[in-house]
Amino acid sequence: MIVQRQFGVWMDTHHATVVGNESTGPAELRVIAQIKGKEATQNSSEKNQNNEKQTLLAKFFKEITLHLQNATLLHITGTGQVQEQFIHYLANTPQFKYTKTEESTSNRMNDEKLIAFMSTKIS
Repeated sequence: MIVQRQFGVWMDTHHATVVGNESTGPAELRVIAQIKGKEATQNSSEKNQNNEKQTLLAKFFKEITLHLQNATLLHITGTGQVQEQFIHYLANTPQFKYTKTEESTSNRMNDEKLIAFMSTKIS
């Protein structure tokens, strides 16, 4: 029997909430992690500021993936275009090469509404 590890992530450019279950059997979804990304500091050089933004975004994505171990399905939602960037990041990460990803757009929700939303997407 193949164990399905399903997760949901709501994210914008500076915050992510990871929803899933930490057991291998059927269990209720819950918030696993809240991740806050850092903002780039003001810099006189546009090139240096852009490089810092890219570095901080990569660190933010890496911190999110720490909570997605052995993911088989991942539904990503949120505002802006960061979800698409995160999906590309996952596709280029060997550990997530075969993880099925889905995306949608949604406004920020409280934890209970997010869990209810994700239970319709990943169950």
